Amino acid sequence: AATERNMEGREIFFRELETADGSLLSIAQLSAGDVGCVVWDAAIVLAKYLETGLTLRRRSVLELGAGTGMVGLMAAVHGADVTITDLEDLQDLMKINIENNKQLITGSIQAKVLKWGESIMEFVPPPDYILIADCIYYEQSLEPLVKTLEE
Repeated sequence: AATERNMEGREIFFRELETADGSLLSIAQLSAGDVGCVVWDAAIVLAKYLETGLTLRRRSVLELGAGTGMVGLMAAVHGADVTITDLEDLQDLMKINIENNKQLITGSIQAKVLKWGESIMEFVPPPDYILIADCIYYEQSLEPLVKTLEE
């Protein structure tokens, strides 16, 4: 993966994921930062699973703990209307990835801040699908995640 840019003193490097039609999603990752700044294997597996026949066109999708946004981007490539969410410090990275892949998106996608356990009123009505990939790294985040899912 080539290093191209710099974001707040951290190098950006890219991970590519081939879609079913042969297009390439290009996902920016950061050389340093918290767990959400790189693509984890579970995100790749879930992104590829979304290509196995799940009807996504015109479905609303909410991704929790999106990190780089790869999973939500794959859903948007397949026609879903997606909101990818994570903490404030990952918003710029998610927006870079949306911008870098906008030519592949056949649905829509936006990035928003969502801190688990806090109000989810702006995400009403409930989405058709909630996507989560490998997002429990810190044990203390489990209870707020469950609270968010229950709401």
